[in-house]
Amino acid sequence: MKSFLASAVLCWALLAGLLSAPSAASPQESAGKSAQLDFQFFKTKVQPIFLAKRSGHARCVACHGSPTAPEVFRLQPLSPGNSTWNDEDSRKNFAATSKLVIPGDVKSPLLVHPLAEGAGGDFFHNGGKHFNSQKDTEWQVLKDWVLGQKGS
Repeated sequence: MKSFLASAVLCWALLAGLLSAPSAASPQESAGKSAQLDFQFFKTKVQPIFLAKRSGHARCVACHGSPTAPEVFRLQPLSPGNSTWNDEDSRKNFAATSKLVIPGDVKSPLLVHPLAEGAGGDFFHNGGKHFNSQKDTEWQVLKDWVLGQKGS
């Protein structure tokens, strides 16, 4: 148990360091193009991923929507009886999620943290690896948003 806790603490420390470390290249240089995160795409395509049920895993919001969620990524909790967020909470979720993204960069923590290590993800996620492949439909949606896909 102590080694698991130590690993979890180390993981969060490393992730916090990655998120606060200055980038050697601008997002545009690392992606080779300019990308901006689109709120409408986030609200209609990305946010539902945080609510999706996956076999063998908790929904993202189950952990990241609780008051004890790591500050690195904390979604707004769902109001009792609601199955989605209101516009104000969606904007807060957009802001929180945007902190995990380097626009235009497929190495953004939002993409690599829940991705299996063998598929290009990082080594640890408390909630398990939600995506086994970069071909996963939901992972592709996250990638599209990171690369600047616009909503309608």
